[in-house]
Order: sequence, then C-alpha cells, then structure tokens
Amino acid sequence: MYVLDSSAFINEYHTDERIATIPLVQEELEGEAAYRFDALEGSGMHLHIPEDNTVERIERAARETGDLEELSETDIRLVAAAFELDSPLVTDDYAMQNVAEKLDVRVEVIAREGITEQREWRFQCAGCGREFDENHDRCPVCGSSLSRKNPA
Repeated sequence: MYVLDSSAFINEYHTDERIATIPLVQEELEGEAAYRFDALEGSGMHLHIPEDNTVERIERAARETGDLEELSETDIRLVAAAFELDSPLVTDDYAMQNVAEKLDVRVEVIAREGITEQREWRFQCAGCGREFDENHDRCPVCGSSLSRKNPA
C-alpha cells in the first residue's frame, strides 16, 4: 500500500499497488485533482486516520530535524499514516521526506528529485549569530529573529 500526499493527486500519480491517504488531503485539492481523489476513494482507496500518539511521535521527530515549522497538520498526519501502515509515502515535499527518512519511512517522489541526505536543521540568530538546535520565536540571548540554517 502507498500513502499519497496531495501532490500525487495533482500530478496524476499512478501505481498498481493499493493506495491510502488521509481525509485532510481532500481539503487541499481543487478541480481535477479533487475529482481524482473522489474517483480513487470510490474505487477503494483506504482513508486512514493515524493515532494521536503516532502524530505526537512524528511531531517530536520533526522538531528534532528542525522541520516542524515547515510542516502542516496534513503533512504530519500523512507521515504518521505511512509510519502506522508501514507503507511508502508518495510526496515531493522535502520537509516530509526529511522527517520520513529519520523515521525509516520509505518515500517515493513524483515530479521532483528526492532528498539526498537526512538533515537535522540548526537555527541562527540574525542579530548575534548564535546557533540553536531548536527554533524559538526570538533569540533567547538578544531577542532577534532566527532563521533555519543548513547544518552542513
């Protein structure tokens, strides 16, 4: 079974495998992509609702990689669904791929190249230049804003 992100419906992803997604994906789709969702649901696509404790585990992993702020509720729940179903996640979203990689969830990309390495982002203060492992609203030292920084 493959777990489909909204980009799979938008880019007309096809597979002979069984497919699943979460109900929140439907809310992100418009036009032909929404019709594809409805058609696939009508032909047996599984709609999965992940457990709250799994969603919390995904959020912790996203916080550890520095991707939490980049992910929507739908993104987090899609990774959780793929984790629970032990299924590949079909997405082009780099932040989702990074978190999935941390959790050993296989990813299949659609229209773009996938990530080449898993990253644990750092956050750098625009004012004093200090770096932090976790994102904060403001730098705890000088109060300036933080930006996500490539750890490499």
